[in-house]
Amino acid sequence: MEQDFTQYTNEDLLIKYKRTKDIKMKHELVMRYMYMVRSISIQMRDVYLSFAQVEDIVNEGVLTIMSGIEKFDPEMNVKFETYISKRIRGMIIDMARKQDWIPRSVRKNAKELDNAVMELCNRLGRFPSPKETAEYMDISLEKYQEALGKTNVYSVLSLDMVLEAGNDNKKTVQLPAVNENEQPEDHYLQEEFKQILVHAINNLKENEQKVISLYYMDELNMKEIAQVMNVSEPRISQIHSNAIQKLKLYLTGFING
Repeated sequence: MEQDFTQYTNEDLLIKYKRTKDIKMKHELVMRYMYMVRSISIQMRDVYLSFAQVEDIVNEGVLTIMSGIEKFDPEMNVKFETYISKRIRGMIIDMARKQDWIPRSVRKNAKELDNAVMELCNRLGRFPSPKETAEYMDISLEKYQEALGKTNVYSVLSLDMVLEAGNDNKKTVQLPAVNENEQPEDHYLQEEFKQILVHAINNLKENEQKVISLYYMDELNMKEIAQVMNVSEPRISQIHSNAIQKLKLYLTGFING
């Protein structure tokens, strides 16, 4: 007999599954959260299109949802949508990093850009403008913007690596395995890191904040953001890369500080 789950909200169904372990409930939950896999796989397609198809990501995403349902703790005081979105994005980034697909020239350009910005930050005591960075690197502003756009995907992955590196110092936001009240030091560091991240984002330019919000919170892709902000897609990539570069520099200073 076919069970009717329409009377349950997603949250209620998840709690009921945790209690009963009814496999049909789990299948229903996977179907309900499939939209997130499709949405994130489309948004992040620039990260994986050189080595995987959307269908491959969706298949991996289904496995991620199934695993996430088992590991999720409703007592963690975080929504399942937030939890599983983070896991799906992490799965895609892990796949990209394992493929080591980013061309050596892009890695080299990204490192040169980062080094130039870091050196100018130390000299100026603030984040340099694109014009200042271009002049320091002895290239035209157009060339600098072009290089910045090409390192866009690498910037996302490298920021993720900065956050992961901080995990060793227990300074990044972690999803606690047990009650966070039993880990007062970790809980304090998580809250401190959240405040640092919010402060870093608030110090971005208005258009950078908007791109970061549309990409990471609203989960739009670069083409959709370009339409919302009425500018070209390459320009959005430049704004995004610049914002990520600033956040990475700021967070690296916090982690190593």
